[in-house]
Amino acid sequence: MTAVALTLEQLRADVADILGEDPEEIPVDENLVDYGLDSVRLMSLAAAWRRDHGIEVAFADLAEKPALEAWAPLLGVTGCWV
Repeated sequence: MTAVALTLEQLRADVADILGEDPEEIPVDENLVDYGLDSVRLMSLAAAWRRDHGIEVAFADLAEKPALEAWAPLLGVTGCWV
Protein backbone atom coordinates (compact mmCIF):
# COMPACT_ATOMS: atom_id res chain seq x y z
CA MET A 1 0.00 0.00 0.00
CA THR A 2 1.31 3.42 -0.94
CA ALA A 3 1.30 6.04 1.79
CA VAL A 4 -0.88 9.06 1.10
CA ALA A 5 0.64 12.44 1.94
CA LEU A 6 -0.77 14.16 5.00
CA THR A 7 -2.47 17.43 4.08
CA LEU A 8 -3.20 20.44 6.24
CA GLU A 9 -6.89 19.63 6.11
CA GLN A 10 -6.33 16.01 7.13
CA LEU A 11 -4.03 17.01 9.99
CA ARG A 12 -6.68 19.30 11.40
CA ALA A 13 -9.43 16.73 10.82
CA ASP A 14 -7.43 13.98 12.57
CA VAL A 15 -6.85 16.16 15.62
CA ALA A 16 -10.47 17.31 15.68
CA ASP A 17 -11.69 13.72 15.46
CA ILE A 18 -9.59 12.51 18.38
CA LEU A 19 -10.69 15.50 20.48
CA GLY A 20 -14.37 15.20 19.52
CA GLU A 21 -14.47 18.66 17.96
CA ASP A 22 -15.25 20.16 14.58
CA PRO A 23 -12.11 20.81 12.50
CA GLU A 24 -12.97 24.51 12.33
CA GLU A 25 -12.79 24.66 16.12
CA ILE A 26 -9.17 23.48 16.23
CA PRO A 27 -6.79 26.47 16.29
CA VAL A 28 -3.55 26.22 14.35
CA ASP A 29 -1.46 28.23 16.77
CA GLU A 30 -2.68 27.28 20.25
CA ASN A 31 -1.60 24.58 22.68
CA LEU A 32 -3.81 21.56 22.00
CA VAL A 33 -3.48 20.38 25.60
CA ASP A 34 -5.87 23.23 26.41
CA TYR A 35 -8.38 21.53 24.09
CA GLY A 36 -8.11 18.12 25.75
CA LEU A 37 -5.12 16.54 24.02
CA ASP A 38 -3.36 14.12 26.35
CA SER A 39 -0.46 11.70 25.93
CA VAL A 40 -2.68 8.74 25.03
CA ARG A 41 -4.45 10.68 22.29
CA LEU A 42 -1.14 12.02 21.02
CA MET A 43 0.29 8.50 20.80
CA SER A 44 -2.85 7.42 18.93
CA LEU A 45 -2.40 10.24 16.42
CA ALA A 46 1.27 9.38 15.88
CA ALA A 47 0.38 5.71 15.35
CA ALA A 48 -2.35 6.61 12.85
CA TRP A 49 -0.03 8.90 10.89
CA ARG A 50 2.61 6.16 10.81
CA ARG A 51 0.04 3.58 9.64
CA ASP A 52 -1.90 5.74 7.17
CA HIS A 53 0.80 8.08 5.86
CA GLY A 54 4.11 6.34 6.57
CA ILE A 55 5.21 9.21 8.82
CA GLU A 56 7.74 8.42 11.53
CA VAL A 57 7.69 11.12 14.18
CA ALA A 58 8.86 11.00 17.77
CA PHE A 59 6.25 11.41 20.48
CA ALA A 60 8.60 13.81 22.31
CA ASP A 61 8.82 16.08 19.26
CA LEU A 62 5.04 16.32 19.05
CA ALA A 63 4.66 16.78 22.80
CA GLU A 64 7.27 19.55 22.92
CA LYS A 65 4.96 22.01 21.15
CA PRO A 66 1.44 20.61 20.75
CA ALA A 67 0.14 22.99 18.10
CA LEU A 68 -0.78 22.30 14.48
CA GLU A 69 1.57 24.95 13.14
CA ALA A 70 4.50 23.31 14.96
CA TRP A 71 3.53 19.79 13.88
CA ALA A 72 3.09 20.54 10.17
CA PRO A 73 6.84 20.68 9.36
CA LEU A 74 7.56 17.64 11.57
CA LEU A 75 4.95 15.64 9.67
CA GLY A 76 6.05 16.79 6.22
CA VAL A 77 2.95 18.90 5.66
CA THR A 78 3.61 21.85 3.41
CA GLY A 79 1.49 24.80 2.39
CA CYS A 80 -0.12 27.78 4.04
CA TRP A 81 -2.71 27.94 6.77
CA VAL A 82 -5.88 29.45 5.43
